[in-house]
Amino acid sequence: MTSPLSSELTLQETVERALARSKADGCVVIATESSSANLRWANNTLTTNGVMLTRSLTVVASVAGGSGVSSGVITRSVTTSDEIDAVVQAAEDAARDNVSAEDARPLIEGDAAADWAEPPAQTSIRLFDTFAPALGDVFGRARGDGTHHYGFVEHNLTTTYLGSSTGLRLRHVQPTGYVTMTGKSADLTRSAWVGQATRDFADVDATALGAELDRRLGWSKRRIELPAGRYETLMPPTAVADLMIYAYWTMSARDAQDGQTVFSKPGGGGTRVGERLSQTPLNLRSDPTYPGLECAPFVVAHASSSAQSVFDNGLSLGTTDWIRDGELSALATTRHSAGLTGLPVTPYVDNLILDVPDGPASIDDLVANTERGLLLTCLWYIREVDPQTLLLTGLTRDGVYLVEGGEVVGEVNNFRFNESPVDLLGRFAQTGATVPAFSREWGDYFPRVAMPALRVPDFNMSSVSQAS
Repeated sequence: MTSPLSSELTLQETVERALARSKADGCVVIATESSSANLRWANNTLTTNGVMLTRSLTVVASVAGGSGVSSGVITRSVTTSDEIDAVVQAAEDAARDNVSAEDARPLIEGDAAADWAEPPAQTSIRLFDTFAPALGDVFGRARGDGTHHYGFVEHNLTTTYLGSSTGLRLRHVQPTGYVTMTGKSADLTRSAWVGQATRDFADVDATALGAELDRRLGWSKRRIELPAGRYETLMPPTAVADLMIYAYWTMSARDAQDGQTVFSKPGGGGTRVGERLSQTPLNLRSDPTYPGLECAPFVVAHASSSAQSVFDNGLSLGTTDWIRDGELSALATTRHSAGLTGLPVTPYVDNLILDVPDGPASIDDLVANTERGLLLTCLWYIREVDPQTLLLTGLTRDGVYLVEGGEVVGEVNNFRFNESPVDLLGRFAQTGATVPAFSREWGDYFPRVAMPALRVPDFNMSSVSQAS
């Protein structure tokens, strides 16, 4: 007879049981527990709140055969010891049924980390004890102004335990939080949005976020229709994040080597590593220790792809300069794809920072120095048009504003845009300070980002959109 996993086995014991039951030639076990708390509101009223606890188990089994090493990967939610054993068996069966894995490499070796025995971290609804009353004050002002506020906040603590048959035992706790707030006019025809990522909500000021929504709704009281065309455009950090995250996700060295991406050498046969992408000595980098954006310092891979390998689980991560001083200096590799491309082993890291020198200005400073141009809020529904140039299309959302004489003078219609983030890195004319930036499009998946505001002299608003 079995009992619930939460009372029967700790996550460390779950890892050890799975490894002990494995009969494969090699085995990696990843056990995670996620503790989350959230609040949701609509029409100036809190509507729901809740806490949730989830666990999952991933088993990577590798089996040596005459033609090489094959792997099987199974991920499931588990609650009993019998279910742990079933995941192990399913992974081994899959490995034996699969063809040899081209990315097969010896598993990473190591010992138990100093914090291996520590229990999973837990969040709580009490984390919002300061935020929630301040949000109530925001609601009170909104009711007085006749505006409507909608939004959602979530905080998540995910604890990962990674063990292998080679002795490796690693633990990582990842805090992830964000707030997304939308304000609408009394007649619901105008809207504005603000968002912020956070590790612990200590840096989230609901009053300031609400005031920014009010300011933007005030800008939108005057409506100005503009045609499609190329405009001097101010991109706040959140809009820059919308595009740069997509660019980061396409930085697979294997795909570039195969001629599939903007980072492929023209004419085929290699990558553009070493080529200059911008005359500005900017740096696009990832760093697991970057203050406020800390992330896992080792690879956690639940599946293999062109840019990650389950055989690299536990591989140490450090600072990686993807673009250094304006020059493409690295692409995402596994140990396997590094060998194919002749590049260093530089796996993906779960954060992204764009630094541009001489950029202490804020987005308000850029507005004040603009004679005439557009101020964006964020982008959405972003899709790839041409992988060879990384031409992206999408829509503006929740506020595009006209700037004249250093002031915002009204809201303009939404546009469809066509732009390449790689091309933009070579065309921007001015930059702001690098600050934490929550992407409207991708923030739920990739919240640990720091970006500057950018002034682009000729951003391509390819057509007028009716989206609101």
